[in-house]
Amino acid sequence: MSLPAPVRREQPEARPGRSCPVSYRYPPTAFDRAPELEAEVLYVVGGLYGNVEALDAIERLAAREPVKPTVVFNGDFHWFDVDAGDFAAVSRRVLAQRALRGNVETEIAHDDAEAGCGCAYPADVSDADVSRSNEIIERLRATARADAALRERLGALPMHLVAAVAGTRLGIVHGDATSLAGWGFAHDRLAQPSHQRWLENAFRDARVDVFASTHTCLPAVHRLLVDGREAIVANNGAAGMPNFAGTRFGLLTRIAAAPSSGQACVLHERVAGVHVEALRVEYDHERWLERFLASWPEGSAAHASYFGRLVRGPAYALHAPGTGRHIAA
Repeated sequence: MSLPAPVRREQPEARPGRSCPVSYRYPPTAFDRAPELEAEVLYVVGGLYGNVEALDAIERLAAREPVKPTVVFNGDFHWFDVDAGDFAAVSRRVLAQRALRGNVETEIAHDDAEAGCGCAYPADVSDADVSRSNEIIERLRATARADAALRERLGALPMHLVAAVAGTRLGIVHGDATSLAGWGFAHDRLAQPSHQRWLENAFRDARVDVFASTHTCLPAVHRLLVDGREAIVANNGAAGMPNFAGTRFGLLTRIAAAPSSGQACVLHERVAGVHVEALRVEYDHERWLERFLASWPEGSAAHASYFGRLVRGPAYALHAPGTGRHIAA
């Protein structure tokens, strides 16, 4: 079945940071394949953004699990780590696990600046923010140029992955069901009634029960019925940045046959025989800020775009515990 066009805001003319390269695109039917991995406990970690302290926190979470989790980094594990040592450390530790490339890894793997940061930002993101993201990617690309073999490896990472947990089929992506930089799993899109047909057809064509994504920087969990079966979109927002106002922790998506036993869970859903949870990534905030400011002092592009979020969180809130839905503040 062909997909109708997704609901999208009008976008300005294509330009770096706004456009979505053709090479980023794939059909939902690409997920109708045998799983590449099977796991009892799966961590999907998107939007690490070069936060070394968050990597440490994820390892601590994993160590507390009774069953060792399979960890999949689903893109944008680089971003703020323009320091050569940080970049090398993030690369080494992430690539020791399963990894997908996000728009960040895709763009720093080559020197063509036509797509800018590759974020495919919608029109409600300001031109100033888009320009600063393009500046960030250029600085990060300069760091990456020191290791040609690593750049080649990043560029060769897959854009998506099919996994199985307790017989449940999962599509793991960076963006959405049709594009590495797609915004079809953004919290505001998921809430639009007119977007539901696109979602239903994406799940139907992909033959998955869960799509796990990131890219949009804000978390969302959305349930729907597809031909009488429950399905879910789980977007973790960012593992390496705060996701809610007044907080200082990242999030990862945990998918498993049994629920987590710790206090790290901020959201819990059950679908198709698995538990889907958003877990806190409680990283060392002060140490991360010190590392961030060493590379991105006041006046820099990343400081202007992200420092406020790092210290105060975004203008985004979570419903009371147990309601299972993220909402914008």
